[in-house]
Amino acid sequence: MDNAFSDCPYPRCFFCVMKEVNPSKRRASILKFFREFPSQDDDGQVLPISGLWNTAMAHPNDPEFIELGIFECMVALIWKGLKNRRWLSHDQNIYIPYYAAHIIGSYTMNMEEFAEMAVNAGVIPALVELLRGRLTWVEQRVAVRALGHLATYAGTLPAVASLGEILVLSMQLATSSLEIVYTNFYQYVDRRLSYHCDLLTRGMGGVEMESRKAEEWASQLQCWSLQLINCFAFKPEFLPSICNPDFLEKLPEMWGGIVNENSPAGIGLLRTICSHKIGRGPVASCPGILDALCNIARSSDDWQYMAIDCLLWLLQDPSTCHKVTDKAVPALVDLADISTLGDHKKLGDSIVNVLQECIQSQGTGRNSISIRAKEEVEELLTSRQRFKWEKNMLKEDLHIKQAAALVVKLEGNSLFSSGDISGAASKYSEALSLCPMRSKKERVVLYSNRAQCHLLLQKPWGAISDATRALCIHHPVNRHAKSLWRRAQAYDMLGLAKESLLDAILFINECSLSTDPDLSSKQNKVPDYAERLVKKQMRAAWLFKEAATKLGDVHCEGDAGDKCGQDIDDSEWETASESDVGNDGRGGLDDDDSEWKNDFERKDKQSKASTKGTMLQYLCS
Repeated sequence: MDNAFSDCPYPRCFFCVMKEVNPSKRRASILKFFREFPSQDDDGQVLPISGLWNTAMAHPNDPEFIELGIFECMVALIWKGLKNRRWLSHDQNIYIPYYAAHIIGSYTMNMEEFAEMAVNAGVIPALVELLRGRLTWVEQRVAVRALGHLATYAGTLPAVASLGEILVLSMQLATSSLEIVYTNFYQYVDRRLSYHCDLLTRGMGGVEMESRKAEEWASQLQCWSLQLINCFAFKPEFLPSICNPDFLEKLPEMWGGIVNENSPAGIGLLRTICSHKIGRGPVASCPGILDALCNIARSSDDWQYMAIDCLLWLLQDPSTCHKVTDKAVPALVDLADISTLGDHKKLGDSIVNVLQECIQSQGTGRNSISIRAKEEVEELLTSRQRFKWEKNMLKEDLHIKQAAALVVKLEGNSLFSSGDISGAASKYSEALSLCPMRSKKERVVLYSNRAQCHLLLQKPWGAISDATRALCIHHPVNRHAKSLWRRAQAYDMLGLAKESLLDAILFINECSLSTDPDLSSKQNKVPDYAERLVKKQMRAAWLFKEAATKLGDVHCEGDAGDKCGQDIDDSEWETASESDVGNDGRGGLDDDDSEWKNDFERKDKQSKASTKGTMLQYLCS
């Protein structure tokens, strides 16, 4: 080593090694460091490990450290921490197994070649020990992350799958992760391990920040466990183990939360399961899953298309079709006018084709489709035929139909204002039967107005159906503000907090972009009633709520140690019939869609993830 670094107080210092300008000397010194480091007992060992972690996170595709033995070094450090508790408790060595597993995960997340080298270096047995909980949930989190990356590749999945215990452990962890973090960190502030607090906050302490970060890490622990299970689910031989009824029933509730919105979580795993014939039978036999799939399919969740795929596969399979038609058909009929969703092109046409095949293939007896479901599909097919007829109509005739629909809509508005809500709903239905199919803006308004009537008539499912149809027709899809708000209210009436929360957040996003004075103002872009509903649903959809309820120790979300009790006064929250009101004391209607002539391309550039993040910052400020 050059004399320039001889004054370093730490012998064999890694940072001095990295300053070596001679490439061959530098590589030789790094190689030597990786070989000797696990056997050293010097103070300050966590410093080079944290430096390596930063490097791995910043440059995960750089092969230099991989070629020089970093995987072997990290494996040795993990085993040392597991076997030598005296060393682990000395100085700051408690951090080392965590960083070591994290480094393995970072270097294997993109490159299959690196993953194969990691397996050859013996990382899997060491990671499995952490996955078993030999240390704490913090190390479990990074172990399941690393194993999930290794299981992603065809070349390394067999090595992961060879230890059948990994699938069992990951399923247990996915099911219990939120309770584990709640009981071992969130519940008792005074019992929190100091190194956990330091890792979660990176030096920026505070009980509130620690608690919020714990929720994020708990969500990651669950979602990364699901990602690992998902790798197994692509192989049919593992599906019988994964399709345990108790586990399947819990999957829809594993949604990742707003803090982890980039993970498909439980719905992603369900989609993989439903893509296999062997997985569709168990899913179709779980009523709770079917209800959840229909709710997600109708929602504005980022993973809406995954739920739609599941329902379509279940309907196309003769062995499951009869089990799911009564629930799946109404949901898919509501979505039949959707055009493009993510990478799915002409999704509505695919839905119609599957529904039509379902009707045509149904026989009589036990496996026959219900009369109501058949009527809904036939009504949908009639509307599609009507669209074709209208293509050949003269423009003058279409204008006459549009004018007639407008007259009937205005009659509905008048009845609504006078308090005849049922009469108004009937008029909006009549107007829809007259309004040309291509007049999408007008149809959006009619569906949305009828949804408001259903809310006031205490018919939440009717409101959800009409609001969903309006959102599917609207351009861009799922971006009509008033329909989002009405569906958020309807979900609230049904106690579906997560679905209500997502719609309410997207509604607020639309308000922030709108010039409509009814929805936004210069002083406050977030309507007060929407802010209150979001806060209510954030509390109801709190990740730790089930764990806290199970332990009889419900806390307010974000206020660790501040008990609220299980009976919460909801008198401050507006009901569906109170929160979207006009001067007449009833829900306000859409008169036309002129207020939504905004720059939709500008809106589309704002992702849902950024919307959720901004909203959380606003509400928590």
